[in-house]
Amino acid sequence: MEATLAAVNRTGKGKNEARRLRASGQVPAVVYGAQKAGDAIAPVQIAVSPKEMMRILHSASGVNTLITLNGPGDSTQKVLVREFQLDPVTQALLHADFYRVNLEKKIAVKVPVVLHGEPKGVKNQGGILEFLHKEVEVECLPTAIPEHIDVEVAELELGQAIYVRDLAANASWSPLSDHDLMLVHIVNLKASAEPAAEGAATPAAAAEPEVMKKGKTDKESDDKDKPKK
Repeated sequence: MEATLAAVNRTGKGKNEARRLRASGQVPAVVYGAQKAGDAIAPVQIAVSPKEMMRILHSASGVNTLITLNGPGDSTQKVLVREFQLDPVTQALLHADFYRVNLEKKIAVKVPVVLHGEPKGVKNQGGILEFLHKEVEVECLPTAIPEHIDVEVAELELGQAIYVRDLAANASWSPLSDHDLMLVHIVNLKASAEPAAEGAATPAAAAEPEVMKKGKTDKESDDKDKPKK
């Protein structure tokens, strides 16, 4: 998915400037990196609409949305969300970081996995489905980032699993996660309920798709606004 976002340059820094921007209906943001060879790579201080930014973050592609950042005049640049800060109480957007992308250069992104179907091992054999890893890291062009990766589990029987190596081949992206990483499997209900033996390894806890990144303190946000020496 692609989206557009209006941005204005800003010169002020620090907590007072950040509060002034938020009071005016905008939030401070920073753009990093070069979009193509020869571009300036110094961070650029900007301000964006928190409402429009949250709309993008809550979209199907979330942080993987390719954004056309419209600046002053006719300036535009393609960016992805690098990080963002939310108020821990109100969940209001406080700050955002973007990084420029080269549309002709592949990048690494994490994409959520979506399961489809009711497994035979659950429906007919009394097993349960364990969803161990809910996202996969892939490599692709910025214009070809998938919103999610579909995995069909209807044929899975008791004791069977699906690994990264089993994902359907796709011309637009290739997996970077370990090919032996188990995404989902069907286990016996009784075995799943038994406590793990002392010292035995336990399956990794299922990780939720990363839609919102952990917030930072105001001090960390202010430090980003300070030019590097």
